[in-house]
This record gives sequence, structure tokens and C-alpha cells, in this order.
Amino acid sequence: MFRRKTLTAVFAAAVSGAVAIAAVTLPGGVANAATSTFTPVADTYVDNGATGTNYGTSGQLGIDNSPVKRLFLRFTVSGVSGTVTGAKLRLHTDDVSGAESASGGTFRAVSSTTWSETATTWNDQPAIDGATLGTIGSVSRNAWYEVDVTSYVTGDGTYSVGVTSSSSDGADYDARESGAATAPQLVVTTGTTSSPTPTTSTPSAADPVLVGAGDISNSGSGDTATAALLDGISGTVFTLGDNVYDNGTASEFNTYYNPTWGRHKARTRPVPGNHDYNTSGASGYYGYFGAAAGDPSKGYYSYDLGSNWHVVVLNSNCSAVGGCGATSAQVQWLRADLQANPKPCTVAMWHHPRFTSGSNHAPDTSVAPLVQALYDNNADVILTGHNHQYERFAPITPSNQLDNARGIRHFVVGSGGASHYGFGTILANSQVRNSDTYGVLKLTLHAGSYDWQFVPQSGKTFTDSGTTACH
Repeated sequence: MFRRKTLTAVFAAAVSGAVAIAAVTLPGGVANAATSTFTPVADTYVDNGATGTNYGTSGQLGIDNSPVKRLFLRFTVSGVSGTVTGAKLRLHTDDVSGAESASGGTFRAVSSTTWSETATTWNDQPAIDGATLGTIGSVSRNAWYEVDVTSYVTGDGTYSVGVTSSSSDGADYDARESGAATAPQLVVTTGTTSSPTPTTSTPSAADPVLVGAGDISNSGSGDTATAALLDGISGTVFTLGDNVYDNGTASEFNTYYNPTWGRHKARTRPVPGNHDYNTSGASGYYGYFGAAAGDPSKGYYSYDLGSNWHVVVLNSNCSAVGGCGATSAQVQWLRADLQANPKPCTVAMWHHPRFTSGSNHAPDTSVAPLVQALYDNNADVILTGHNHQYERFAPITPSNQLDNARGIRHFVVGSGGASHYGFGTILANSQVRNSDTYGVLKLTLHAGSYDWQFVPQSGKTFTDSGTTACH
């Protein structure tokens, strides 16, 4: 590896139920957002079909409405400094038949923080008497689900949560007794703090910007709305494939794409999508973008932005480039490119998402070797499209496990202008989703971190923003 590291990861030992407390410090003392993950100090459920039975040692937590079952969790949060900017309660459904349900439950605060895991029964249960924190819809077996509890968890302290269900076909979650891999989690994030001394990582007006989306142009008006956003945002424009519908012909590029996003063609670095390959060899795509699209026999290439960022464009139309397997030419090129890259931060982009909660296109396993190569080489961001919506994931491993130390943050930005798709089963670690707003994702690339901002079409209010440090 030749990648120069400008960030030092600092990890504190787990205490009081905390799995890990991770912070990232930039050169010169600027500390970015820190995330602490806590497991319960107590969890159990009660059942009005067995009113005197205690389930505190069970590996399963049930909720139901016939017979009525209620779930209780208690967390002790300690060692958290700074303002809490986010708190997510995460539960994993049991991997057994019947764990799935049309209702994942309603989550409410519980004022009592002294109930006993090994003594609580239906006859002696705490009142679920606090504010409603959120709900989970339908759940599948062996999957993660989360509720935003930021309104409740404000810092160090003890927090109790009760969960009920309105469904007579209840859900079953894994208890802390099931083991660390599937135990409930409370993930607490504190905001950015800065030292008073300016550093090389302080945001600058000169920091480069990447802005764009995928699934862009057709006979509708969505691409007109997003092209208008680009008019007011400087920087390098990216596309995430399916640049024009339905078949990527030269005529479609000239008729639909050119009058809208085409006015930013000179600053665009594109990605090919499956609709672009509906024309043999994606000749319409390569003919329109020319040298900016790379070698037409490959469609993958890389470039640098500023002093600190490396950008990798990949081709997820695997059959068109000899496959995407671990020994394929593209993956071998990718690994060599990353290992020779001296930049401290890396963003990669292609069309088909490895992880997505979209209902139209499932997560694409064929691109898994691309994700693995990027993870092995400490890349920071992956941008994809294909599903016509916006979704942001937490930093994750190639198997979609939360990893705040080395995980890559995935975005699906299929919001460029083609008609919207809906969501299906929500994947673990999916943090933000929207399926009714056209818009572009703006990345501001700092020396050791990046800011993201979803910029919505005129008249819409949905947005999403944040900051993450490079590895």
C-alpha cells in the first residue's frame, strides 16, 4: 500500500455496555463526528399468556398482539462527550420462521430505569409511559432494523425503551443473550468539534466539489429540474449511469440529455448504465462523451481532484467488460490503481448498487469484488444509481456490517430525472431514504474529510447532509 494517511483513528475501551467508542482526529486537532455503540445492560419481554414467567435469559425478544407480548430494553450511555447529533436504536430479527411480521413495533420511552431483567414478568412490568420514539413497518427474518431515538437520548445516562405491536402475527428480535453479532445496539453520534487553531483540514473555498446523480434524461421534465441545480453549483459533474432513456442512442442523447445536463458536458465525468448499453457497445454513450468516458472497451478510469482526492469510475455492466469477478481485468486494474494512489481519500462510482432498499432492483452481488477491493484499500465513499431514488447508508463492510473505523459509506443517487421507484425491504444500515424528490448529491472534498448534501429540485423540501472523515 502506498496511500498516505493523514488521519489517526483513536479507539477507547468499551465501558458500561459500550461495544466501541470511536473518534477520528484530523491533523492539528480538528475532531470529526464520533460514534459510540452500546449494547443493552438489560433486555427482556413479557407475555400475558404466561403472566408469571420471566424471559430475561431468553435469546429472543418477542412482540405480539395475540397473546400480547411487550419488549423492554435498557441502555447505560457513558463516556459520550459533545452534543449528541444522532441516536439510532437497532434490532436484528431472529433467523427462524415466524420472526418476520407486518409490524416491527412501536417504540416508546419508559420512565422506569430500575426494572430487573431477571424478575420482570407480565404481572410486574414497567409502564410504557413515555413519548413515542418511532415505529418499524414490516420486517423479514435475519435482518437489521432501526429507529431514530435522537429526541430521547441526549447524552450520558440510563435509557429504557418499551416496544409493542398491533399485529397478531408478531415479530421476534435477537436478545443480548444471542451474542454480540446480533445483540440490540444503541448507536450514538456526537457532532463535529474544532480546535481554535486553524489546520490544513479546515474547509476552504478552494476545496473541490463533485456533484451529480444517475438515471437522468427522458421525455419528462425531471432532468430539466436537476440540470437547473447544476447551473448554480460549480465543480466536477458526475453521472451514475442510465444517462438517457430508453436505449442510449445517439438520437436520445441529442434530444433529451444535450438540452439539459448537456450544457455541463465540458465538466462532466460520466458512468455508463445498463440502458446506455441497450445500444450495441454503448456507442451512443461513448460517442457523446468522447474521451471523458474512457476507453470504450472498458468504461472504467480514474482521476484526481485537488491535492487529496482520488476518483475511480467503474463499469458495473459486467458482461460488457469481461466480468467483475475477483480475477477479472477490471478488478485487477482497480487494485493496482488503488495501490499506486498516493491520495489520502478515495471516492468510487458506478451504476448498479451493491446495497439498496429499492423495490425495483435488488442489491447486486456481481459488484461485490469491486467493493471488496475498495474496502481492502481504505476507500471512503461509493456512489451508485439504478434505483430511481435517494438512499444513504452508514459506513459498512463489504458484507453490510456497521464499521465506523474502516467502513465505506454507500449512496444510491438515482434521482437525476427518470420517474421514481419505491422502497421494499429496508436493508440494515440504511440511514436516510427518499423516493419522491429529484435532486443531485453535492460532495465537498476537504483535505481529510468530505461534506455531503442532497440538493432537491425547486419546490421540494427533502434534503440530507453531513460530514465524515476519510480513513
